Amino acid sequence: MKHQVNVVLIKQIVFFVCLVFFPGFLQPAAAQDYLLGEGDVVTVSVYEQPDIKTTVRISGDGMISLPLLGQVSAQNLSVKQLEDKIEKLLADGYIVNPQVHVFVEEFRGRKVTILGEVASPGVYEIQGHTTILELISKANGLTENAAEKAIIQNKARTTLPVVEVDLALLMKEGQSSQNVSITDGDHVYIPKKEVFYVSGQVKKPDVYNYEQGLTVIKALTMAGGPTDKASPDRTRIIRTKDGKEHLIKGVRMDMRVLPDDVIMVPESYF
Repeated sequence: MKHQVNVVLIKQIVFFVCLVFFPGFLQPAAAQDYLLGEGDVVTVSVYEQPDIKTTVRISGDGMISLPLLGQVSAQNLSVKQLEDKIEKLLADGYIVNPQVHVFVEEFRGRKVTILGEVASPGVYEIQGHTTILELISKANGLTENAAEKAIIQNKARTTLPVVEVDLALLMKEGQSSQNVSITDGDHVYIPKKEVFYVSGQVKKPDVYNYEQGLTVIKALTMAGGPTDKASPDRTRIIRTKDGKEHLIKGVRMDMRVLPDDVIMVPESYF
């Protein structure tokens, strides 16, 4: 199955190059989507107001204590959201047109889970801003059976509790928008790739990666087409449903192929 090995090698080469030679590639389009929480240490400063600058650790209830303002909630806010919040509070009777800057001095330890088709699945503690690509690296990369997508689930993701990442766009085409940030409590799953099989009188009988909308004629084309001895009009499909195998006869060339289908092209009688 040389074509499968080549795909895996390409993935790993691109992955390595991105990590080593292009670290900027690891940053997604919105690098500030890290959400602050208990244990993070932040420095809050205000332009031309040196007396207000303070460094503080976010407490167990998500609060920080600031000069003039007292207790301010920072829980589950991005750096930009916290800056905007403090600016509004200071502008309300304290400072005219305040310009606030928040810098994360120390990130709290966070735990995430990555399972499925990675070399070392398990629970990982991450520090600082971490992306899906960096987490896959921590898990020692993808297996040769990995699908080209990652599914991220976390109830704490209020806007998108389930995020699907297109690993093909990320790792082959370098689309950094797919390199989403990993947050505390994320469960990442790399599913096994879907395949189908072509056997019998075709030029390249083998197992092939499944793709949406695949038809019988396209599947046979991927397998090099029928041989001179083939009888394409007698093509059969073995399809597994509810744990049982079913033989489909009278297969049309425009019929849709499903994952795990076995397409059999018999030899002609003549």
